[in-house]
Amino acid sequence: MAATPAPGAPFDGNPPPPPAAPQPPGTDMTGICFRDQLWLNTYPLDRNLVFDYFALSPFYDFTCNNEQLRMRSIHPLDLTHLSTMTGMEFMLSEVVEPNLFVFRKQKRDSPEKVTPMLTYYILDGSIYQAPQLCNVFAARIGRALNYISKAFTTAASKLEKIGYVDAENEGVPSEPKPSKEVIDFKEVKRIDHILASLQRKLPPAPAPPPFPDGYVPPPTSEAEKESESQQGGESQPPTLDPIIDQGPAKRMKF
Repeated sequence: MAATPAPGAPFDGNPPPPPAAPQPPGTDMTGICFRDQLWLNTYPLDRNLVFDYFALSPFYDFTCNNEQLRMRSIHPLDLTHLSTMTGMEFMLSEVVEPNLFVFRKQKRDSPEKVTPMLTYYILDGSIYQAPQLCNVFAARIGRALNYISKAFTTAASKLEKIGYVDAENEGVPSEPKPSKEVIDFKEVKRIDHILASLQRKLPPAPAPPPFPDGYVPPPTSEAEKESESQQGGESQPPTLDPIIDQGPAKRMKF
């Protein structure tokens, strides 16, 4: 049975071409995210239905082996069937229901040989593509270089201000520093002569009052030194060594 053309379209006797297959997703889609709130309000997000939700996103590749299993009414994450196929596939690598689901896009060459390609994750119903490790390092290094460049720019501006202030200070005449005082020995001798003449004109100092009866003055430091020197001058007999000074005849015999 021939297909009927759309109303208003010219009929040329040939059936319309089939719809074109969707293009595979790009490798770098980290700048977008996908969320279908209507689907989330209708179905629970668990490990049995999460692949159907992921297939609605632009990250899904319709040429993968999982899509072939879906067309054959087989669960798309059935590992027993996926391990017998070769090509691109999606694998559910980590599950924390109902908040986190991690999908890994990988290329299968044999039942044992698998090459990881990209990683996607569903966080609280929103689907994202995880950035590659090289992109993370490039972003971190670029951010660090940006901060270092800003630091050098700030330091250079401050150094320019310091040099400008120093140049201004060089133009202003500085105050003369006070020179060291010069001692006039003639003036010193004249003052000493005046003080000596005044001392001769003054009466002598009175004698100190006598000590009361029965008072014994404390020994001064000079008296203590003299007593110590007298005690040190007295010869003390040297101590006898019990082995050397007694001799072998005086030692105790056992």
